[in-house]
Amino acid sequence: MGCDFIFQDDFEFKNKSVPRIILGNAPFIAEPYFGHRSRLYDLDLHRNPDAIADIIVESYNNGVRAINLVNDDALIKGFDIALDEGCNMDVVATVGKSDVDYMNPNYDVAKEVDWEDDIELFKNYNCPLMLVDEFIVDGYDWNLTSNILSQINDTSAASGLITAFPNKTTDLLINHSILDLFDYYMIPINKLAYMMDIPSFLPKERLEFKAKIEKLDKKIIAARILAAGILKPAEAFDFLNNLDYVDLMTFGVASKKEVVEDVEILKNI
Repeated sequence: MGCDFIFQDDFEFKNKSVPRIILGNAPFIAEPYFGHRSRLYDLDLHRNPDAIADIIVESYNNGVRAINLVNDDALIKGFDIALDEGCNMDVVATVGKSDVDYMNPNYDVAKEVDWEDDIELFKNYNCPLMLVDEFIVDGYDWNLTSNILSQINDTSAASGLITAFPNKTTDLLINHSILDLFDYYMIPINKLAYMMDIPSFLPKERLEFKAKIEKLDKKIIAARILAAGILKPAEAFDFLNNLDYVDLMTFGVASKKEVVEDVEILKNI
């Protein structure tokens, strides 16, 4: 991808434009995989939409032009506040987000989420891309996933999938007819293989993974590049900078200070 140009041009594909760098949502909604920090994020951010808005505005002021939204009341309120303050960000939407436990996911519960309501919600924003949530995708009910993708494709947005299992899910997608329905694929990638279904990520495994991902011929969005905060931003971004199969990226921040520091690192890699 090359972090040196991600702020210069949006990613253009099939007459649709998506900013290459996308502000993540995980700290804002206090995702449980942050461990003890999830409690702090819940108190400081998820229960305080104004604090979310402050970080979104700071991100915009530092050159970030898109945010990954889910249908969460506090997050949506925070984003709406930021919009009112002149933060003209695009929305990369996750459709079908549920309260499924990351440690013990119940994929049947994930299927019951009102994803149609999500599509209608995000149609109200400048939303060039909608992605099907990982717990729907990784339930491998391809009829359901195809139905969601088809309804997204009936909007003005491009469509894509998110997976928590880039190894297994990619294997299942290769040569599947559902490939015709989407263009973008968000996957966890970091040098530790943290939250990836790969036991190690040494040079040999990285080359095998690259070949597998490239076989899909999709536009790749890198997620969890900071490994839930285990990796320092400079180390994580430097690793990402050498992945030529990545087209876009998303990462989360929990403060305005983190925004400034992370963007400065990205601009100087």
